[in-house]
Amino acid sequence: MPNPSIERTCPGKPGQASHLKRQTYLNPRFATMNYLETLFAQKSWANHELFNALATISEDAHAEAITTAIRTLNHIYVVDEIFRAHLCGQQHRYTATNTPETPELGQLHFSVAETDAWYLQYVKQSPESEFGQSIRFRFTDGDAGEMTKEEMLLHVITHGAYHRGNLGQILKSISVAPPRDLLTKFLHVTEPERRR
Repeated sequence: MPNPSIERTCPGKPGQASHLKRQTYLNPRFATMNYLETLFAQKSWANHELFNALATISEDAHAEAITTAIRTLNHIYVVDEIFRAHLCGQQHRYTATNTPETPELGQLHFSVAETDAWYLQYVKQSPESEFGQSIRFRFTDGDAGEMTKEEMLLHVITHGAYHRGNLGQILKSISVAPPRDLLTKFLHVTEPERRR
Protein backbone atom coordinates (compact mmCIF):
# COMPACT_ATOMS: atom_id res chain seq x y z
CA MET A 1 0.00 0.00 0.00
CA PRO A 2 1.52 3.38 -0.97
CA ASN A 3 2.40 5.88 1.73
CA PRO A 4 -0.34 8.56 1.97
CA SER A 5 2.22 11.33 2.23
CA ILE A 6 4.87 12.16 -0.34
CA GLU A 7 7.76 14.50 0.35
CA ARG A 8 8.95 16.79 -2.42
CA THR A 9 11.93 19.09 -2.28
CA CYS A 10 11.22 22.78 -2.87
CA PRO A 11 14.58 24.40 -3.63
CA GLY A 12 15.11 28.14 -3.75
CA LYS A 13 16.47 29.97 -6.77
CA PRO A 14 20.18 29.44 -7.46
CA GLY A 15 22.23 31.44 -4.98
CA GLN A 16 19.27 32.01 -2.64
CA ALA A 17 18.26 30.15 0.49
CA SER A 18 14.75 28.80 0.29
CA HIS A 19 12.46 29.61 3.22
CA LEU A 20 10.69 26.31 2.51
CA LYS A 21 13.00 23.36 2.06
CA ARG A 22 10.43 20.58 2.07
CA GLN A 23 6.71 20.40 1.51
CA THR A 24 4.61 17.41 2.50
CA TYR A 25 1.77 16.61 0.14
CA LEU A 26 -0.95 14.46 1.65
CA ASN A 27 -2.89 11.82 -0.17
CA PRO A 28 -5.64 13.78 -2.01
CA ARG A 29 -8.41 12.14 0.04
CA PHE A 30 -6.91 13.28 3.36
CA ALA A 31 -6.17 16.72 1.93
CA THR A 32 -9.74 17.09 0.64
CA MET A 33 -11.19 16.56 4.10
CA ASN A 34 -8.87 19.18 5.62
CA TYR A 35 -9.58 21.69 2.85
CA LEU A 36 -13.33 21.23 3.13
CA GLU A 37 -13.18 21.92 6.87
CA THR A 38 -11.12 25.05 6.25
CA LEU A 39 -13.36 26.26 3.43
CA PHE A 40 -16.58 25.77 5.40
CA ALA A 41 -15.08 27.52 8.43
CA GLN A 42 -14.07 30.41 6.16
CA LYS A 43 -17.55 30.48 4.62
CA SER A 44 -19.12 30.80 8.06
CA TRP A 45 -16.69 33.57 9.07
CA ALA A 46 -17.21 35.48 5.80
CA ASN A 47 -21.00 35.27 6.11
CA HIS A 48 -20.85 36.59 9.68
CA GLU A 49 -18.63 39.50 8.61
CA LEU A 50 -20.99 40.35 5.76
CA PHE A 51 -24.13 40.25 7.90
CA ASN A 52 -22.45 42.49 10.48
CA ALA A 53 -21.49 45.00 7.78
CA LEU A 54 -25.05 45.07 6.39
CA ALA A 55 -26.50 45.61 9.87
CA THR A 56 -24.67 48.96 10.12
CA ILE A 57 -26.26 50.42 6.97
CA SER A 58 -29.32 52.67 7.14
CA GLU A 59 -32.25 50.99 5.41
CA ASP A 60 -33.93 54.37 4.96
CA ALA A 61 -30.97 55.73 3.01
CA HIS A 62 -30.24 52.57 0.99
CA ALA A 63 -33.49 50.58 0.88
CA GLU A 64 -33.02 49.16 -2.63
CA ALA A 65 -29.42 48.07 -2.04
CA ILE A 66 -30.29 46.47 1.30
CA THR A 67 -33.24 44.58 -0.18
CA THR A 68 -31.09 43.31 -3.07
CA ALA A 69 -28.38 42.26 -0.60
CA ILE A 70 -30.84 40.40 1.63
CA ARG A 71 -32.42 38.64 -1.33
CA THR A 72 -28.99 37.58 -2.57
CA LEU A 73 -28.07 36.25 0.89
CA ASN A 74 -31.41 34.46 1.02
CA HIS A 75 -30.69 32.85 -2.36
CA ILE A 76 -27.36 31.54 -1.01
CA TYR A 77 -29.17 30.21 2.07
CA VAL A 78 -31.91 28.48 0.06
CA VAL A 79 -29.35 26.76 -2.18
CA ASP A 80 -27.37 25.67 0.89
CA GLU A 81 -30.54 24.20 2.38
CA ILE A 82 -31.45 22.43 -0.89
CA PHE A 83 -28.05 20.72 -1.04
CA ARG A 84 -28.19 19.96 2.69
CA ALA A 85 -31.38 17.99 1.97
CA HIS A 86 -29.73 16.21 -0.98
CA LEU A 87 -26.74 15.24 1.19
CA CYS A 88 -29.12 13.77 3.79
CA GLY A 89 -31.30 11.98 1.24
CA GLN A 90 -34.30 14.09 2.24
CA GLN A 91 -36.92 16.13 0.42
CA HIS A 92 -36.74 19.90 0.70
CA ARG A 93 -39.60 22.41 0.67
CA TYR A 94 -38.28 24.74 -2.03
CA THR A 95 -39.74 25.11 -5.54
CA ALA A 96 -37.21 27.79 -6.57
CA THR A 97 -33.77 28.98 -5.52
CA ASN A 98 -35.18 31.93 -3.61
CA THR A 99 -38.34 32.57 -1.61
CA PRO A 100 -41.14 34.94 -2.68
CA GLU A 101 -40.87 36.80 0.63
CA THR A 102 -37.78 38.73 1.71
CA PRO A 103 -36.71 37.71 5.22
CA GLU A 104 -35.65 40.13 7.95
CA LEU A 105 -31.85 40.54 8.09
CA GLY A 106 -31.43 39.40 11.70
CA GLN A 107 -33.53 36.27 11.28
CA LEU A 108 -31.71 35.37 8.07
CA HIS A 109 -28.37 35.83 9.85
CA PHE A 110 -29.50 33.36 12.52
CA SER A 111 -30.68 30.82 9.92
CA VAL A 112 -27.49 31.11 7.87
CA ALA A 113 -25.32 30.66 10.97
CA GLU A 114 -27.21 27.46 11.84
CA THR A 115 -26.78 26.09 8.32
CA ASP A 116 -23.09 27.05 8.25
CA ALA A 117 -22.57 25.21 11.56
CA TRP A 118 -24.36 22.14 10.14
CA TYR A 119 -22.07 22.00 7.08
CA LEU A 120 -18.95 22.37 9.20
CA GLN A 121 -20.05 19.51 11.46
CA TYR A 122 -21.02 17.44 8.41
CA VAL A 123 -17.57 17.65 6.82
CA LYS A 124 -15.86 17.03 10.17
CA GLN A 125 -17.94 13.98 11.10
CA SER A 126 -18.65 12.23 7.78
CA PRO A 127 -16.48 9.21 6.99
CA GLU A 128 -14.13 9.98 4.12
CA SER A 129 -15.52 7.02 2.18
CA GLU A 130 -18.87 8.85 1.82
CA PHE A 131 -17.54 11.83 -0.14
CA GLY A 132 -17.32 9.87 -3.38
CA GLN A 133 -20.91 8.60 -3.19
CA SER A 134 -23.15 9.77 -6.04
CA ILE A 135 -26.62 11.10 -5.35
CA ARG A 136 -29.40 11.48 -7.90
CA PHE A 137 -31.72 14.43 -7.35
CA ARG A 138 -33.97 16.97 -9.05
CA PHE A 139 -33.12 20.62 -9.52
CA THR A 140 -35.87 23.09 -8.63
CA ASP A 141 -36.69 23.48 -12.34
CA GLY A 142 -37.40 19.74 -12.55
CA ASP A 143 -34.23 18.71 -14.40
CA ALA A 144 -32.51 15.55 -13.20
CA GLY A 145 -29.09 15.78 -11.65
CA GLU A 146 -26.37 13.58 -10.20
CA MET A 147 -23.36 14.68 -8.17
CA THR A 148 -21.05 13.13 -5.63
CA LYS A 149 -21.29 14.41 -2.08
CA GLU A 150 -17.89 16.04 -2.52
CA GLU A 151 -19.06 17.84 -5.66
CA MET A 152 -22.16 19.08 -3.81
CA LEU A 153 -20.02 20.44 -0.98
CA LEU A 154 -17.70 22.20 -3.42
CA HIS A 155 -20.73 23.66 -5.21
CA VAL A 156 -22.03 25.07 -1.92
CA ILE A 157 -18.62 26.68 -1.27
CA THR A 158 -18.13 28.18 -4.74
CA HIS A 159 -21.75 29.29 -5.13
CA GLY A 160 -21.65 31.19 -1.84
CA ALA A 161 -18.31 32.81 -2.65
CA TYR A 162 -19.55 33.91 -6.08
CA HIS A 163 -22.58 35.68 -4.63
CA ARG A 164 -20.66 37.22 -1.72
CA GLY A 165 -18.60 38.85 -4.46
CA ASN A 166 -21.83 40.25 -5.92
CA LEU A 167 -22.68 41.64 -2.49
CA GLY A 168 -19.29 43.30 -2.24
CA GLN A 169 -20.10 45.22 -5.41
CA ILE A 170 -23.50 46.25 -4.01
CA LEU A 171 -21.78 47.64 -0.90
CA LYS A 172 -19.23 49.52 -3.01
CA SER A 173 -22.09 51.05 -5.03
CA ILE A 174 -23.33 52.77 -1.85
CA SER A 175 -19.80 53.76 -0.75
CA VAL A 176 -19.48 51.06 1.92
CA ALA A 177 -16.24 49.09 2.03
CA PRO A 178 -17.11 45.39 1.89
CA PRO A 179 -15.47 42.95 4.32
CA ARG A 180 -12.30 41.38 2.93
CA ASP A 181 -13.67 37.96 2.03
CA LEU A 182 -10.33 36.27 1.57
CA LEU A 183 -9.02 32.88 2.66
CA THR A 184 -5.67 34.52 3.41
CA LYS A 185 -7.31 36.95 5.86
CA PHE A 186 -9.39 34.20 7.49
CA LEU A 187 -6.33 32.02 8.08
CA HIS A 188 -4.36 34.85 9.66
CA VAL A 189 -7.25 36.16 11.77
CA THR A 190 -8.06 32.73 13.17
CA GLU A 191 -4.41 31.66 13.48
CA PRO A 192 -2.46 34.84 14.36
CA GLU A 193 0.69 32.81 15.02
CA ARG A 194 1.05 32.58 11.23
CA ARG A 195 2.23 36.23 11.29
CA ARG A 196 5.26 35.61 13.50
